[in-house]
Amino acid sequence: MHRIGRKIIGLVLGALFLTALPWARARAANPSMLDNYNFEQPQLMQAHPFAVAHVVIQVDQGDPGRWHLVLNNVDNMLEFMGQDKIQIVVVAYGPGLKMLLADSPEAKRIQSLNVAGVEFDACHNTMLGMAKKLGHMPVLVPEAVIVPGGVIRIIQLEQHGFTYLKP
Repeated sequence: MHRIGRKIIGLVLGALFLTALPWARARAANPSMLDNYNFEQPQLMQAHPFAVAHVVIQVDQGDPGRWHLVLNNVDNMLEFMGQDKIQIVVVAYGPGLKMLLADSPEAKRIQSLNVAGVEFDACHNTMLGMAKKLGHMPVLVPEAVIVPGGVIRIIQLEQHGFTYLKP
């Protein structure tokens, strides 16, 4: 009886582990500021010690044409200023969060711009709303950084010297 009880417990724990594993992977796939967000001290994922300009760009529309325009603006700023002279954070929330989904038509551009030093922030509040409709958390591009709220992140960065842009 004792041996059977251990086997059952082992099977139950194994099943719990396997069902939790995909969720853990999805959460671990993206950097997150959820546990250590401090409004007074903005955390940035990429250091830009020589930046002379700091820009936060709002993306709140689900229009792929608008996303393309935003990323063109980012490309233009990087080309004009140089990667080391400008720090850019793109914050997506509401319908604009779709730009940061893994199957977004802009996923490859986001990846290359992230390599160039651009940070892409995803609103956790929007993610929770999407999860209610989808039945699971949305899958983001790996470069997306999860922040508690998109609007709060924009306000935070503006209060710390970032110039606001909404193309």
